[in-house]
Amino acid sequence: MNKKLVLGFSGGVDTSYCALYFNKVKKYDVHSIIVNTGGFSDSELIKIENHAYKLGVKSHTTINAVKEYYDRIIKFLVFGNVLKNNTYPLSVSAERLIQAIYIAEHVKKLNADFVAHGSTGAGNDQVRFDVVFQILIPNIKIITPIRDLSLSRAEEVEYLKKNKVKMNYEKSAYSINKGLWGTSIGGVETLKSKGVIPENEWPTKVTKTKTEEIELGFVKGELKSVNNKKFSHQTEAIKFLQNIAAPFGIGRDIHVGDTIIGIKGRVGFEAAAPMIIIKSHHQLEKHILTKNQLQLKDNLSQFYGNSLHDGQILDPVMRDIENFLLNSQKNVTGKVFIQLFPYRFQIIGIESKFDLMSSKFGKYGEANLGWSGEDVRGFSKIFSNQTSIYYKVNKGKK
Repeated sequence: MNKKLVLGFSGGVDTSYCALYFNKVKKYDVHSIIVNTGGFSDSELIKIENHAYKLGVKSHTTINAVKEYYDRIIKFLVFGNVLKNNTYPLSVSAERLIQAIYIAEHVKKLNADFVAHGSTGAGNDQVRFDVVFQILIPNIKIITPIRDLSLSRAEEVEYLKKNKVKMNYEKSAYSINKGLWGTSIGGVETLKSKGVIPENEWPTKVTKTKTEEIELGFVKGELKSVNNKKFSHQTEAIKFLQNIAAPFGIGRDIHVGDTIIGIKGRVGFEAAAPMIIIKSHHQLEKHILTKNQLQLKDNLSQFYGNSLHDGQILDPVMRDIENFLLNSQKNVTGKVFIQLFPYRFQIIGIESKFDLMSSKFGKYGEANLGWSGEDVRGFSKIFSNQTSIYYKVNKGKK
């Protein structure tokens, strides 16, 4: 019997080459799998399945992982207000981890001999896939033809055409990867340290020019309603908000960061719903959580986001942080009011029964209701005491 190989398959040139190569050259029984994290329509998934069978795969499996993607990862990115380098909501890096986990489970289910993906040797995704596979299926050999054979796209296309594979070979000047938590855009401008993506190359065109006000309802840190419309699952709320805000051009930016493989990289993205949700959630937290809760959360959330970016979703420390984040959300319930404009938005304010900014305790800069002037004078003296002693001992030297 032929060896079994599970191939993470998207239907593009890279994974199409892999499917044909493993089938015709290596004589493996290829079992392709696509894990949808919100970037494909039903018709696109059917088209990809038909394409896989034309390449000779023995079986093709389509997994809808959108809800699991939210429940396992996105929820905690919101709880932690995670923005990589204070900019990027981890749109692609997060979804690759869920995809890798499902692929590994499929390998176990089929008792396959090999696992493969179509990553090149130049990006982060190769590490994310490999790390998850090394942990979940350590005895299964990872095969990556594009990386291992150092193939150029031209060589891949030539091989596919030689074998009469019909598909779209026109390579766009921009690579686009769409998912529930945002869309990444790469092109000639992102390969250099200077440059912006042209207006007409952004996937979502700007069609709204008049301002709108919206209301987001959070319950224990999770988005439950938009404009008082409730949803059966948070994924539906995210998509609904995206449809409202994306036509404003909101959430567009270019992220500059350190890749896992040690080089600097730039990537464009549009993520209207993620950016509005994270900023709104953070605003609600600033009213509800204590100073120490916010400070500790910031530190843990940054660690969590960086580790997730680097493919370390399975490290047990991530479960520890998730438990902390989950517990921190027990009072993060309320409404956030946002005004949308072309290319930007502003938060108008919040309403919550857990709001610590209550006038009965005082009004900042105007009225003190819970303390006297003498209380503040004594507090200030004690609060400055340690530094005051330092200056006295060191004779006023700075």
